[in-house]
Amino acid sequence: MALLRKVNQILVVLLLLMVCLLLHSSLLGASPRPKPADDWKSLGGAGGAGVSAARAPDVDNVVPIVICASEERIGAAMASINSVSSNTQSNVFFYIVTLRDAVKLTRKYIMKSKLKGIKYKILEFNPMVLKGKVKPDSARPDLLHPLNFVRFYLPLLDIHHKRVIYLDDDVIVQGDIKDLFDMKLKPGHAAAFSTDCDLPSTHEMVRSIGMQTTYMGFLDYRKQEVRDLGINPRECSFNPGVFVADISEWKKQKITKQLEKWMEENFRQNIYSSAMAGGVATPPMLIVFHDKYTTLDPLWHVRHLGWSPDARYAESFLQEALLLHWNGPFKPWSYPAVHLDLWEKWFVPDPSRRFSLVRPKSES
Repeated sequence: MALLRKVNQILVVLLLLMVCLLLHSSLLGASPRPKPADDWKSLGGAGGAGVSAARAPDVDNVVPIVICASEERIGAAMASINSVSSNTQSNVFFYIVTLRDAVKLTRKYIMKSKLKGIKYKILEFNPMVLKGKVKPDSARPDLLHPLNFVRFYLPLLDIHHKRVIYLDDDVIVQGDIKDLFDMKLKPGHAAAFSTDCDLPSTHEMVRSIGMQTTYMGFLDYRKQEVRDLGINPRECSFNPGVFVADISEWKKQKITKQLEKWMEENFRQNIYSSAMAGGVATPPMLIVFHDKYTTLDPLWHVRHLGWSPDARYAESFLQEALLLHWNGPFKPWSYPAVHLDLWEKWFVPDPSRRFSLVRPKSES
């Protein structure tokens, strides 16, 4: 009898354990499964890592600007931001993308300067996403900076907007950025760019400095892969340093995947290089968006200001321009460069004094 009682006790304990296991399993089945890490976190997104200086904005009542701030050019990005915020009454929100080492520097630059009132969020970009897609090239190493490729990954940023404006850090905005944001994109177009043949006022400068304005200046037409695209080498190129992006259409067309495909193709076949006019970030955009983009108002992207230390535009023309772009090697925070006064009026001194202007001794 004692043995039977002991066996019964053991059976009761086993039964209770089985009931507990069944209850635990059912609870797990009813709980929502954790979501897989989103694409931006795989890029090193820092939206939840204490680098946000503002809550996520109302997506329907904001002009979202994406701009990159590299450590060595951080003063350039701050000048761009200052020019945008100073020339609009609209609710602008800046998404400032940088690398891990520059997060604290970027925050300090804003919080300890006149920019402390802007609405912004700092996002960290992980350059590992570019592994196997970009190889070293000594012609212009600045064009290989990881932040040059952030524009490829707009839908993966932690921003959640239907439309955004992307700006290079070497631009100054003289108009109301809301007007650019409100432009109409043609149906089926994921972005709006400036064609390199748009403004007659720029043609003389383009000729004088030998600036490339056609696909031949960016792609190597000796390669079969390029010829197979069927793009006329004399067709006008466009500049991806300033653009309006429709994020929904971008996702729908899988633009990022297409851009990555051409980056990987170049990694294997070297179908373009930074020795060519636009470096390695422009050619994939030219290929993927060929005949599939809306054209910006030319005054919203007056460029080539950085292609020569001597060639200048007429002052009257520059006053009409809504956005100025110092694309090219001669930047306005360095020297020599042209139209320094138009850039320097928006410059915000670095409170940490790590970024400073390069000027002739006579001007210092």
